[in-house]
Amino acid sequence: MFKKIVIATGNKGKLREIQHILSPLEIEVIPQSEFNVPECAEPFCTFIENALAKARHASKHTGLPALADDSGLCVDALQGAPGVRSARYADKVSDLNTNQDDRNNQKLLQVMANETNRHAHFYCVIVLVRHEHDPEPIIAEGLWAGEILSEYRGDDGFGYDPLFLDDKTGKTVAELSLDIKSRISHRGHAMAKLLQKLEKLSNE
Repeated sequence: MFKKIVIATGNKGKLREIQHILSPLEIEVIPQSEFNVPECAEPFCTFIENALAKARHASKHTGLPALADDSGLCVDALQGAPGVRSARYADKVSDLNTNQDDRNNQKLLQVMANETNRHAHFYCVIVLVRHEHDPEPIIAEGLWAGEILSEYRGDDGFGYDPLFLDDKTGKTVAELSLDIKSRISHRGHAMAKLLQKLEKLSNE
């Protein structure tokens, strides 16, 4: 079993969720920022390729096993967009007083203004590599179905959380507690599958 894992993300919301889910395990979870890992390019058109690139990049710079998450919002009416570009759907913000999440959400509202098909899902793939050149990365996926609202609801979370309505609870992600979100989200499902794989490996 792993004693230390570096988390390959600079997103504080993602980091908080991953640390929360991994907290029951006796694994020291360290953000890559503590090692000053430079930003990794994400040039690929699939989530899994980007996650694998980020995990290998973090492992290379830290010498530790690395876990990377690549996830995003896929909207049916937009042929899967924003997809891998979810975090940078709108133009990158240079104004420190402007929030990137708000810009992304405003763009989504604009492009969906006349759409009647509001179905969407969050998708997440998590990759864990033992070292930079690991030929057998551990991979887990998760999906969360819902729909896009026409206005914000809720004050918690990050990203598209105030606009994404969960099918089962009838609440937006921004209205859910972290405990509930960790159980039912795309990232929660992917992490649960990852934990199952880690337990299986530890018993072999």
